Amino acid sequence: MALRINDTAPDFTAQTTHGKINFHDWIGDKWAILFSHPKDFTPVCTTELGYLAKIEPEFTRRNAKLIGLSVDPSESHVRWLVDIEETQGAKVNYPIIADTDLSVSKLYNMLPAEEPGTSEGRTAATNATVRSVFVIGPDKKIKLILTYPMTTGRNFDEILRVIDSIQLTAKHKVATPANWKHGEDVIISGSVSDDDAKTLFPAGWKTPKPYIRIVKQPV
Repeated sequence: MALRINDTAPDFTAQTTHGKINFHDWIGDKWAILFSHPKDFTPVCTTELGYLAKIEPEFTRRNAKLIGLSVDPSESHVRWLVDIEETQGAKVNYPIIADTDLSVSKLYNMLPAEEPGTSEGRTAATNATVRSVFVIGPDKKIKLILTYPMTTGRNFDEILRVIDSIQLTAKHKVATPANWKHGEDVIISGSVSDDDAKTLFPAGWKTPKPYIRIVKQPV
C-alpha cells in the first residue's frame, strides 16, 4: 500500500553511520526528517547533504532530527562524507542509513516491493525513485511526503518552512497561506465558527471573503 499523510511511519531496524538504530526509538519525542538518496558519490546529493549539515542547527531549534538514507553500505557512506566535507565545507553529523538490502526503500514505497536483489550492482538510475523526503512527527505519523527528480536539488529551506507551519497549526486553530513564512499573517481554520473565533482571536480579523479570515500569527 502507498503511504499517505497521517499514516504511521513504518518502523524498522537498520545499520547507519552511527551504528544500528530502531527508527521509532531513534525518533523518540522529536520530529524526524528522513531523506533518501539513490547512490553515494552523486553530485546533486553531495550538495544536498552538505547544505543540510550547514543548517542542521535550524532543525535542532525546531526539535527535529535529520537522518539520511542511501542503498550503499556504511563503508561507502563514510568515504562519501569525506568528499562532502571537502567540497561543501560542512561536516555531516547526522546518521545515514545503509539500506543495502533495499528493505527501507521498499517499506517506504520508494522501490517496488517485488524489486529483486540488493544494492550490489545497482546504479543511480535504477534507484531514481529513492529520492524522497518524509517529515514525521513525535507521534510517528507522516506529516509530509516529497519526491524529487534526480536532476533537481531539493529545497531544504522549504522543509523548515513546512515544519514551522505544521508545528504552529498543531497548536493553534489556524492554517498558513501560500508562501507563508514564520511571523506572517495566517488564516483561521475553516472548522472554527465565527462565534468561537471571537473568543480565540479577540482582536478580530480581516475578511476579504466570508470564508477567508486573516489574523496575526499566534504567539
